Amino acid sequence: MATFKEKIGYALGDAAAGGITWKIMSIAFPLFFTNVFGLTLADTATLMLLARMFDVITDPLMGTLADRTRSRWGTYRPWLIFCAIPYGLIFALLLFTPDLGPVGKRVWAYSLYLAMMAIYTAVNVPYGSLLGVMTEDDNEKNQFSSYRMVGAYAMGFITLLSFPYLQNWIGGEEFVKLNSIEDPSPEVKQALVPMLQYQYKVLGAIFGILAAVMTLACGLLTKERLKPVRAEKFSFRQFVDLFKNKPWVYITLTGVCTNFFNGFRYAVAAYMFEYCLNGDVSVGGFIINFTVLMAFGEVTCMVFGGLSPVFTKWIGSKRKAFSWSAIICFVTSVLFFFIPMDPAYIWVIVVLVILTSIGVGVYSPLLWSMYADVADYATQKYGVSSTGLIFSSGTMAQKFGGAISGSLIALLLGLAGATMMQDEFGNSTIDPASVTDSVRTMVWALFSLIPAAIALIMLFLIHKYPIKK
Repeated sequence: MATFKEKIGYALGDAAAGGITWKIMSIAFPLFFTNVFGLTLADTATLMLLARMFDVITDPLMGTLADRTRSRWGTYRPWLIFCAIPYGLIFALLLFTPDLGPVGKRVWAYSLYLAMMAIYTAVNVPYGSLLGVMTEDDNEKNQFSSYRMVGAYAMGFITLLSFPYLQNWIGGEEFVKLNSIEDPSPEVKQALVPMLQYQYKVLGAIFGILAAVMTLACGLLTKERLKPVRAEKFSFRQFVDLFKNKPWVYITLTGVCTNFFNGFRYAVAAYMFEYCLNGDVSVGGFIINFTVLMAFGEVTCMVFGGLSPVFTKWIGSKRKAFSWSAIICFVTSVLFFFIPMDPAYIWVIVVLVILTSIGVGVYSPLLWSMYADVADYATQKYGVSSTGLIFSSGTMAQKFGGAISGSLIALLLGLAGATMMQDEFGNSTIDPASVTDSVRTMVWALFSLIPAAIALIMLFLIHKYPIKK
């Protein structure tokens, strides 16, 4: 039987990946690359699309490689132990803005982003696959998956809530003074850019170290109790069998949709505050910006992620529980669209984000537990374990949904009329003059109506999912 210490250790893995690195990459990177680092909207969109094509190759290869790993530490744990430090280092470098020209910065961003996707795969595919070899008890799998989501959302809450305060602390009094100016002039915005670059550099180092330590702790504290039935030789038959696996097809498509749902909302949140709510909203002495807003969602997901096994047991099956969570996400997302774009409605915005996060919190641990069910089904049907390969599709769905949504946001904002301009430092930023009502409406829809449509697709896919546990 798994110990409490082991469950906490497993939770640390997604606290690092989901709560730190992926959270910052999802919510801060689109704005960071365009308004701080200096890439154009087109460059940002191309970068994220290129990374997805890269993942199509690396994720399944990592899954098959992990399945065949043999070491004194087990099959999947050594990847966490030995990749922890490179993982944190590459993340830190990705948030560093080098003193290079436009071409050099583009090469830096593309190289580091692809390297980050590769190391994320090398850590997160084995991490997810651990769930299939730590226990064979279905109830314990649900518990591990729930601890995983609580760890991810708890750390995500800490990351998002602390982000603006850490920025102010690192930036000092001059940054706080300039950043507090309502409707800042182009000169003020230009003066903020080098300050923001320094802040992101320091924040990258802080969060990179935390991610490395947590990933290493996860590898050291967990245990592999089950030995996978290995395929000794590489064969493309495993890939053919994968696409014949009907439960895998439906759960993977569902996984892509869940990450599209989250990806659109997290990636557009910064633009929503900047262009629809006229910047950070102060309520008394409390700052509400895009990271704090999503932090309310994170703590809600943490609570309901912990309650997900209880809700699933009460409602009777994982599939039914997932369906109800998708309905919650659909209804609350539609309602959000009709909130006026006015800072006076900030608490209405917060409440609807919290209600939407109830649905997200319930379905998030269910998804990974269902991947474990699919891996068990594949082993029984084909006689060979493909746990790493199956969980790699979950990681690929996560990265695909997050980055493609970020890429589509850049493209859709461009189609709505947003254009880029050069500041005095040579950085590309969105031209404030191009932010029209159509751009603002597009931003609002990207946070509400488009995720609502995705929630409906999730509901259809989970209805077709054939495993009725």
